[in-house]
Amino acid sequence: MSEYSSKILIIGSGPAGYTAGIYAARSGLEPLLVSGLETGGQITLSENIENFPGFVHAISGFELMNNMRAQAENLGVKIINDRIVEVDFKHRPFVCSSENHDVFYADSIIIATGASAKWLNIPSEKLYRGFGISVCATCDGFFYRGKDVAVIGGGNSAAEEALYLTRFARSVTIIHRRDQLRAEQHLQNQLALNPQIKIKYNCTVEEFIGQDNPPQLKAIKLKNVRTDKTEVLNIDGVFIAIGHQPNTSIFQNQLELDKNGYIKTKPGTTQTNINGVFAAGDVQSPEFRQAVIAAGSGAMAAMEAGRWLNQPFATHNATR
Repeated sequence: MSEYSSKILIIGSGPAGYTAGIYAARSGLEPLLVSGLETGGQITLSENIENFPGFVHAISGFELMNNMRAQAENLGVKIINDRIVEVDFKHRPFVCSSENHDVFYADSIIIATGASAKWLNIPSEKLYRGFGISVCATCDGFFYRGKDVAVIGGGNSAAEEALYLTRFARSVTIIHRRDQLRAEQHLQNQLALNPQIKIKYNCTVEEFIGQDNPPQLKAIKLKNVRTDKTEVLNIDGVFIAIGHQPNTSIFQNQLELDKNGYIKTKPGTTQTNINGVFAAGDVQSPEFRQAVIAAGSGAMAAMEAGRWLNQPFATHNATR
């Protein structure tokens, strides 16, 4: 077991965590970052990213996060590949314990643990993630111009993804396991009026089909839950839109969360209900789920944490 002390502890990597580290390091705050279970966050699953500023040509999410990590380390951010599993925000310095049984003491905390997309958990799904299977139409829709795609889901997210994809795709098929959508009526009306969109009700995905080397999705096998009949739908891409789960389970008894489990922050800030604890990125802002927005949120959190630490009442000794 090891013990660490820092002025700012960043929990989680990805665009929000790495950017928070970069800003905190440049302010001389010597931040410590614990990367989390999914180093780099969900963006590492994106094969091509064209909408992150500063890159003339598409860059993979994995490469983008590696660049951010290297930049953070170059500026002095100490990064530890571990996962925080328990926190105590009741007293200062704050105390966090990790999966490797290490203990971290910090004067301030920036939470950047993100939100994880809900997957179908079909064995063939993992093979084609990033190679025909996506969870973000805004991120990847452009790459399906003139192609046929499917959206899995029946709520607002699925409807919004499908409508967005019609800007690029030749056709969009919504696949829903029930006999009616759960999306709001105004969205359903838009779906009904769009000739590019068709809906397959009472269907679930049985299998993703494609080539293995290199991996590329080619089709999906569907099953009708009422008749048990199956069919193969030739498709170029699939967007899974069955929701996201914020990675906030360890904060449930420590911070104020909304009804969906996202961390509540004061309007226009990253400040949580605990002084000195800040939240950045998708963990507190589920509406957009974009890397550039998460990065901006991380910068805000670092700046706010720095200002908070500079207040006389916020000066604490984190050394044990």
